[in-house]
Amino acid sequence: MANETVKTRYSDAELQEFKEIILEKLRTAKEELNALASSLSSPNANGTDDTAGTYKTLEDGSATLEKEQINQLAARQKKFIEQLDAALVRIENKTYGVCRETGKLIQKERLRAVPHTTLSMEAKMRQN
Repeated sequence: MANETVKTRYSDAELQEFKEIILEKLRTAKEELNALASSLSSPNANGTDDTAGTYKTLEDGSATLEKEQINQLAARQKKFIEQLDAALVRIENKTYGVCRETGKLIQKERLRAVPHTTLSMEAKMRQN
């Protein structure tokens, strides 16, 4: 037991596997962000020219609410992209997968599910 070494970081091969997962998620996230951005910039395809004035007010309110929701989704997507970019930096400097609270390695299963995480389940549970 005394000469058993505790693994303090993931190997280069393991980091490469995580990098591929993150790059794929990053590609998808950027596509989704572009789709959200284009839906915000394009005018309403369902024109309200042929509807009565009474309904136009309701539709304008609905369109405003929808734009707000799309803006919120876009903001969340931007934050997600930033977190994935930060994870790539951690891979490059070989600190990826180390819990910022406990200093222990985060389980591979957790990193595969949430590749941008900086907390182990142990640390995450303590927060709640």
